[in-house]
Amino acid sequence: MLIAGFPAGPWGTNCYVAATSAGAECVVIDPGKDAAPGVAEVIREHRLKPIAVLLTHGHIDHMWSVTPVAGTYDATAWIHPSDRHLLSDPLAGISRESAAMLLGMPEGKFEFTEPDDVRELADGVDLELAGLRFVVDHTPGHTAGSVTFRTPYLVDGTVQADVSEVMFSGDLLFEGSIGRTDLPGGDHPTMLRSLATKVLPLADDVVVLPGHGGQTSIGRERATNPFLLELLDDPDRTGSPAGRVTRGL
Repeated sequence: MLIAGFPAGPWGTNCYVAATSAGAECVVIDPGKDAAPGVAEVIREHRLKPIAVLLTHGHIDHMWSVTPVAGTYDATAWIHPSDRHLLSDPLAGISRESAAMLLGMPEGKFEFTEPDDVRELADGVDLELAGLRFVVDHTPGHTAGSVTFRTPYLVDGTVQADVSEVMFSGDLLFEGSIGRTDLPGGDHPTMLRSLATKVLPLADDVVVLPGHGGQTSIGRERATNPFLLELLDDPDRTGSPAGRVTRGL
């Protein structure tokens, strides 16, 4: 299995390209601002053919380049219906500070349209794309339409003993933190429910590839992430972050 990732744009958003091997079809996950050149470089280096663009959510730092990337490679874009409106109106989902920064750019630089081919995601769906199987988990909280994608980690067609799955977590779960919930569409109790029902039940050996920052694992976060530790201590907890640092746009 081939997974290449790189941070792109002013928000340092991780974009990923996943394929069964070099020379194969691939999927692109979360192509944010300035991600298109990095995607093109990975594709040239590994001789890949993108057939799909998967979006963990509709925030502008994760979908800025979805239309040019999907259009360049004639790929299908996938997003949860609750975030689909953000494809053409991304300013509806961001902070005042981020909006002010974008509105200060030259006129016309932030006109957004949907890709030609958009399909909608649903909780629990298995997507068979580019020879890979992705399990979609609807994980609202950061946005109403946030999802994660989990895929078995295969080497020569065999699941590895030390890594059963890879999870592309978007802005749900980070190394030592979780996604912020103070933006339009965010809700902290809902975020905690998503973590409790979709993250905590996973095996410790699941590798987490987040939307920002470095990779981690479910086991590491279960043992050290303050938000998960509080959920383990109090499964019914629905309070505010209480001063702890959350991340994301």
